[in-house]
Amino acid sequence: MLDMIPNPVPLSILAVTIVMSILAFKHTHLMKQWLLTPYNISRSGSYRTFITSGFIHADYQHLFFNMFTFFFFAFPLEGIMGPVKFTVLYFASMIIASIPSYLKHKNNPQYASLGASGAVSGVVFGYILYEPLSRIYFMFIPVGIPAFIYAFLYLGYCIYAARRQNDNINHSAHFWGSLTGFLITVAFNPEVISRFFERIQSFL
Repeated sequence: MLDMIPNPVPLSILAVTIVMSILAFKHTHLMKQWLLTPYNISRSGSYRTFITSGFIHADYQHLFFNMFTFFFFAFPLEGIMGPVKFTVLYFASMIIASIPSYLKHKNNPQYASLGASGAVSGVVFGYILYEPLSRIYFMFIPVGIPAFIYAFLYLGYCIYAARRQNDNINHSAHFWGSLTGFLITVAFNPEVISRFFERIQSFL
């Protein structure tokens, strides 16, 4: 039945993320159960929160931004990679993006993390490998920049912001999710890296 639905995996992820996030907004006990809390994981072994935390968000703005980005990159990427490889990329990016935060904060009872940003970053970087010359636009800025330039700027910003740590955004998860998406895409299709640089050279 799913074979009859275009892009079944990203469509399912989009729907489940919206539903779980709204449920978490309305029910505090669900939010607490699904949050990634390294302190609790290290003591109770609630490893499932590496997954559940990737399907909930802090508020509607957070949810909208992640799902807006997901919509524009996930559907074409799944069309390129196929549903199985896309699923592996998405969930691997989600889990691996949270591991550094878990290791860093496993003795900090105050720390918690949530959101699909790590997984979505992995999707974006997987897409950029295939389409490095596509244009990426920012809200309220009408001029797009080539995707490969955006990728380098984004990684640099993630490193800078993670070191400053002056906001509530998990920039480390963004960085590691992006890197995971990049590496998994290359692992599935090693030829993509040579085509990536060939296309950049043609642009330059």
